[in-house]
Amino acid sequence: MAQWHAAMPYSGNSATACASDKATLLIHDKISCLKSSFVSQKFGARLSCFHGYPIGWTHGGITAESRVRKGIQAVLPSDAEKGGGKRGKLNKVVLAYSGGLDTSVIVPWLRENYGCEVVCFTADVGQGLKELEGLEEKAKASGACQLVVKDLKEEFVKDYVYPCLRAGAIYERKYLLGTSMARPVIAKAMVDVAKEVGADAVSHGCTGKGNDQVRFELTFFALNPELNVVAPWREWDITGREDAIEYAKKHDVPVPVTKKSIYSRDRNLWHLSHEGDILEDPANEPKKDMYMMTVDPEDAPNRPEYVEIGIVSGLPVSINGKRLSPASLLSELNEIGGRHGIGRADLVENRLVGMKSRGVYETPGGTILFTAVRELESLTLDRESMQLKDSLALKYAELVYAGRWFDPLRESMDSFMEKITETTTGSVVLKLYKGSVAVASRKSPFSLYRQDISSFESSQIYDQADAAGFIRLYGLPIRVRAMLNKDI
Repeated sequence: MAQWHAAMPYSGNSATACASDKATLLIHDKISCLKSSFVSQKFGARLSCFHGYPIGWTHGGITAESRVRKGIQAVLPSDAEKGGGKRGKLNKVVLAYSGGLDTSVIVPWLRENYGCEVVCFTADVGQGLKELEGLEEKAKASGACQLVVKDLKEEFVKDYVYPCLRAGAIYERKYLLGTSMARPVIAKAMVDVAKEVGADAVSHGCTGKGNDQVRFELTFFALNPELNVVAPWREWDITGREDAIEYAKKHDVPVPVTKKSIYSRDRNLWHLSHEGDILEDPANEPKKDMYMMTVDPEDAPNRPEYVEIGIVSGLPVSINGKRLSPASLLSELNEIGGRHGIGRADLVENRLVGMKSRGVYETPGGTILFTAVRELESLTLDRESMQLKDSLALKYAELVYAGRWFDPLRESMDSFMEKITETTTGSVVLKLYKGSVAVASRKSPFSLYRQDISSFESSQIYDQADAAGFIRLYGLPIRVRAMLNKDI
């Protein structure tokens, strides 16, 4: 899932973003920013890239130069407005920024190639305070004119994680969609910031081989189709870490001095993913020291721990009777599950772009929550409702994985999920022990389970003799086919 840094070793977590204005921190660079205008208005065009060449889509399909020519026009560097960059002219670009090597290099690359101001944007979706340290200095040193930081943890969990949890969305049997859920909240925030700062373009550091480029750009399309999108990894000549370091030195950008990781990682409050190095061969077992959120189940406590999850209408609200906000609840469960080795998944998945990839995921709190919700649904959903919900969950997960969060289909399915789980209220007690999660207790005021009916003892409601007629009618098609085969 972590495609932001897939083309080079890990150099800081993916830039993240989106939230309320109250959680916004604007850090203005003291250096003077380039003042530039948008694409020449007489062309009414938006810049993008096609095999490395800027392309202009005309508004309404008609340019001011010609009232009959329609469709796509090439806007070559020579056509760019005076003072533009090598590839064209943009006014201001909002860059999804992590502070790592690649995004640090993207800043001067954007200025050089598009003659624009660069606003760096970082969102906190729970990747950890260490990933956010020193971003102001890094952005300034790279040539950015502004840094915007937003705390999105509560929004991420409440508006993205919880709907997927309620829907029971799991991609290809194992993947709990950690990165897939985070990208739309980040991209949404970038669109918001672009509006706030008057930017005409957005940019990301996703490679051209992964899923994340699709997730970001589909969100941009859905929320502001007028924004230009610049994807440097699909345009530039930089092919790896050494090229990036050389470019940084050439443009006086300090190279981030960090320990080089052999893995490509993506972390947020829901999960931590690992890709690359020995994991690229599915035959290799992950190394014990790779894991960061969970202890090895073999090293987990020898005594089980019981945890009670309170749920209202399909969404968790409390741990052991203590009500918590969505982000706080998930954070606490990550600690509890992590110390018991809960939530490890090794998956060979089918990427949206067509190839298979192998990733290892740590989702301790998420695994506990998924188990709790499903166990409570066993009490509150009838057979037909459960089967339909499970079938729709597959499509829901596919839409989220493919970056179609703001697709009307997903939103419509979400309305169904909200309705069908209205009575999924109660509590579930789970037993955590050395990597396993087992249900110990389920309770709900809306339970469809009736002990007086299910008991093997005699019941006034259920007469066992009625089963004979039911079986004869239910099995009639089978009997008719057998009679046909035997010429009866």
